[in-house]
Amino acid sequence: MFFTDRLDAGQRLASRLAYLKDRNVVVLGLPRGGVPVAAQVARELNAPLDVCLVRKLGVPYQPELGMGAIGEDGVRVINDEVLRGARVTREELAEVEDREREVLERRALRYRGERGPVGLAGRTAVVVDDGVATGSTARAACRICRARGAARIVLAVPVAPRDWTERLGGEADELICLETPRHFYAIGQFYEDFSQLGDDEVVTLLEQANRAHGTTAGTVPPDREVGVAAGALTLRGQLAVPDGATGLVVFAHGSGSSRHSPRNRFVAAGLNRAGLGTLLFDLLTRDEESDRANVFDTGLLAGRLVDATAWLREQPESEGLAIGYFGASTGAAAALCAAAELGTRVAAVVSRGGRPDLAGTRLPEVTAPTLLIVGGHDHTVLGLNREAQARLRCENRLAVVPGATHLFEEPGTLEAVTDLARDWFTDHLAPAAHASPV
Repeated sequence: MFFTDRLDAGQRLASRLAYLKDRNVVVLGLPRGGVPVAAQVARELNAPLDVCLVRKLGVPYQPELGMGAIGEDGVRVINDEVLRGARVTREELAEVEDREREVLERRALRYRGERGPVGLAGRTAVVVDDGVATGSTARAACRICRARGAARIVLAVPVAPRDWTERLGGEADELICLETPRHFYAIGQFYEDFSQLGDDEVVTLLEQANRAHGTTAGTVPPDREVGVAAGALTLRGQLAVPDGATGLVVFAHGSGSSRHSPRNRFVAAGLNRAGLGTLLFDLLTRDEESDRANVFDTGLLAGRLVDATAWLREQPESEGLAIGYFGASTGAAAALCAAAELGTRVAAVVSRGGRPDLAGTRLPEVTAPTLLIVGGHDHTVLGLNREAQARLRCENRLAVVPGATHLFEEPGTLEAVTDLARDWFTDHLAPAAHASPV
């Protein structure tokens, strides 16, 4: 035994991390067992405490065997070796993933209530668990932090296998572990008391920590799961509208992505904090996605945006709000085509790393003020955006983010995208009670 209980482990880990005190840190505990450990770390570092929600994906007939993990913001880690060995089908994986995603969403509401996650942009995220076994959940947690714009990620645990640094690769900027025993079978073998925690205990720890720190978890409103009507179909989406919202932005994701796109959700959170509502929804059903032709059918995707806009006009929380489009990658072409179709009923468009050239002959028909954001190192797409900009007849601007590649993965670049989009939308979206219905 190395630790009496999680309280003891947390106190000892906190001492090891004391060098981070007062360094713009956010401590994130992995529920449930990692939260009491993280609470001690947060107290020592004088830092806010939040949860980082991750769920293991267990093999259907052997749930204790992890074939991957999922986390907030659409983060997904899959162990292909386990999938192959267990002969798990694509349909079985999707079923498990959908079920665990629902658990994640319930847990987020249970633990945070009406609060949004503590902001990580530009800060040091200290991810804490009561131990590491396979590393899947820790890996997913680090990716969530990266997607939310953390400037630095420290993964800290009391105990882990000796090869844990090899398993986790470069997911974190720093790895801290108190004990790495030679014979490792399960985390619980190194605790005298490894009792399971309940959700109520997690909520109590979070409330106590944040009262002590005076933390408010930000002004990001909770997402509401919605079914977006698109012709005869209902598409899954997430609608977030802050109190007193001044406009609403509909997101069009790129090929291979979904409403869970971590980059789009990062931008959406920034817009929410600025008082703008957001709708992220799946442009295609699961069956439609299996046909790659649909993924690149700009006309089909634009039609879904038009339908979503009509659906929004009927929702009480979006009544009277001006609507804008945010398109990423190929989704930018769909956003521009939909804007051309709806004319003045779309108040603004922003493209992130987009392919506006795919909008073709519809480009000169766009009347909504349009901002094209491209990475400075995304040379091919930058050229295509310059050509597309020359065909626009509306108010427009091309903004180049220095040092950014196509996915804006470089530190600070996604924050730059968020700031640019926020300023464009707040400048061009205004109450639109007078707008014509779609």
